[in-house]
Amino acid sequence: MPVAEIVGPHLPYLRRFARALSGSQKSGDAYVEAMLEAIVVDPSVIADADDPRVALYGLLCGLWESISINLAKGEPADHWERAAQAKLANIEPRPRQAFLLTAVEGFPIADAARILRTDDAGVVTLLDEATREIGAMMATDVLIIEDEPLIAMDIEDIVTRLGHRVTGVARTRTEAVRLAERERPGIILADIQLADGSSGIDAVNDLLAGFEIPVIFITAFPERLLTGSRPEPTFLITKPFAPEMVKAMISQALFFDSASRRTVTTDT
Repeated sequence: MPVAEIVGPHLPYLRRFARALSGSQKSGDAYVEAMLEAIVVDPSVIADADDPRVALYGLLCGLWESISINLAKGEPADHWERAAQAKLANIEPRPRQAFLLTAVEGFPIADAARILRTDDAGVVTLLDEATREIGAMMATDVLIIEDEPLIAMDIEDIVTRLGHRVTGVARTRTEAVRLAERERPGIILADIQLADGSSGIDAVNDLLAGFEIPVIFITAFPERLLTGSRPEPTFLITKPFAPEMVKAMISQALFFDSASRRTVTTDT
């Protein structure tokens, strides 16, 4: 297959990734152009790759790390770029790459390790660093909607270790609304099946009707949310959960919170 046909389908996503890395469309496109020039010089870097997508991102990340202009800020063209640049400036380059590769581009740890020329443990370390930096930058108040006391305590411990403050733990839909109205949180972590038979989904929709807030559902019943109806929740963790997953998801929700501010519907 011609190299152009291999590269073409990936270009929009490579531009997105490069723009996110630099916080600037102009700067991001310059890195993609440099990547394409490198491929023209040596097409085999892509043509002979067992996974062209991994190879493309690996080449782009290699350029990002080797070209001296990579840490220079481009002039933002719009509000999105200004906001992205302000956030990304607080994350060191290597953790930034690991975070965006997994959180935005959806690479598993093993593929991110190949792209960044490290091992799985190295990527996990970079993600932990990114999580800490994002937590320090975007510390906020958290409302937990969970009817199981031990699970609620576990989540509260994870949240506070990230530097956030828990404003309350609600066991029912009514409690959740009352707590949120008393002290508006910056993010919600919600179960969907609550103590009195009420629904965490309904509680979240009550709150989203009044103000915008990122939401992470933590549930043993993901099928009740992933029904094929639209919209579906952006951030979903299945019980039993690993603390690392909760930490990573909180960081993603706070960093990319606009996508999570949507009413949730189910077929039930």
